[in-house]
Amino acid sequence: QVHMMESGGTSVQAGESLNLSCTFTGLDMTLELVGWYRQAPGKARETVATISIIHWASFAGADKGRLTITRNNGANTMNLRMGKLRPEDTGVYYCNFGGWYEGPRFPTWGPGTQVSVFP
Repeated sequence: QVHMMESGGTSVQAGESLNLSCTFTGLDMTLELVGWYRQAPGKARETVATISIIHWASFAGADKGRLTITRNNGANTMNLRMGKLRPEDTGVYYCNFGGWYEGPRFPTWGPGTQVSVFP
């Protein structure tokens, strides 16, 4: 059974940086697309960043330059470095298998990690 566990979320002020981590269990991520997703208060979950098996990263246009997504296949983990945080980055962050166009692959999500950005 596939499980995702996210960590690293906290409350910060605008302009600060955060590093989120994700650990996958139950499926080797080496040949899989993986990504980060965010659910902001009152909104649907959306794709934040994805990374391919050849480490090709995809982001929403406005986030390029602020975000860095990395993967460690040997550890079955993935990170998201977020810089220059803005209040609109607030939300619960989740990880899952799947690419930018395919979307999240598994319907069961991890607990997520809360990021709160204050002005």
